[in-house]
Order: sequence, then structure tokens, then C-alpha cells
Amino acid sequence: MALGLANLYLKRLVRKGLIKCVNVQSNRLLYLLTPKGISEKTRLTYEFMEYSLWLYKETRQHLHFVLAPKIRSGAKRFAIYGTGEAAELAYLSLKEHGLEPTAIFDGTGTREFLGMHVREIATHADVQFDLMIVATLENPEREIDALVKHGLTRDQLVTVRHAESGE
Repeated sequence: MALGLANLYLKRLVRKGLIKCVNVQSNRLLYLLTPKGISEKTRLTYEFMEYSLWLYKETRQHLHFVLAPKIRSGAKRFAIYGTGEAAELAYLSLKEHGLEPTAIFDGTGTREFLGMHVREIATHADVQFDLMIVATLENPEREIDALVKHGLTRDQLVTVRHAESGE
């Protein structure tokens, strides 16, 4: 971030009464949260936690809604594409159905995820699975397009959240 932009934001916070600026030395300033600033920070933290819990609940409900009929129709082997928070939700959803992921994939395949080896997506043909859960909380279309280029079909892919295209 540019220094001028940082100064502009700090001055705006001072003007709003959220922080207080104190001269410590001739070339040093100390910025302190005011009671109003603490209140605003608390409010923002509460909103963030509320949204995070809503997202967690909505994602788990969506995964249950999407996975249950697939499992009833015979799908038992699920792979997960991704290793972030969304992949943890996908893992929990599989566990709720009494299933273990068949494999975990990402673009590099260089680490572990919840004690499981992460495979490079280019090796997906070496693993038998019925469906792959695309584990991203963002719009999954970019990942879906990349997976299709690797030879997967859209029918093999499910998302952790409602996709823009109607998933």
C-alpha cells in the first residue's frame, strides 16, 4: 500500500473519531484506538463472526443436499480438489455420511491435508472416484474450467456452495 494512501486512511479514521493520533517524537506518531474505535472494531468483529458462522452452516447444508442423493444413487468414492477451509468442510460432510475421501488433489501435490497426501491434479486418472468436490468458497468456475481441461467432466464435479451456473 502506498504511504500516501495509508496516511489518507489514518486521517479519515482520526476524523471519524475511531483513532487518536499522538506525537511521540518529532518524526514519530502513535495511533491509539478510541472508545468509539474499540466499539466499531467490536461491531465489525461480530459481523465477521456472524457471517463466518452463516457461511459455515450454508456450506454444510448445501453439501449435504448435493451429496445425499449422489450417495443414495451409488456414489461412494469422493475426491476433494483443494486444501483450504472449504476442503475441510467437504471432508466433514463426507465424514457425516460415513465416507472417507478417496484422494485429495490440488495444483501442486506437494503437501499433506489432514494427514492425507495431496496429489497433483494431473494424476487424477490414477485414482478411481465417482465425484470430485471442488472445494472453494469463491466462484468455482475458474477451478471447474481448469479441471475440465485436465480431462474431468462437469458431471464428475460438485461444488461446496451454489455455483453461479445453478449447481
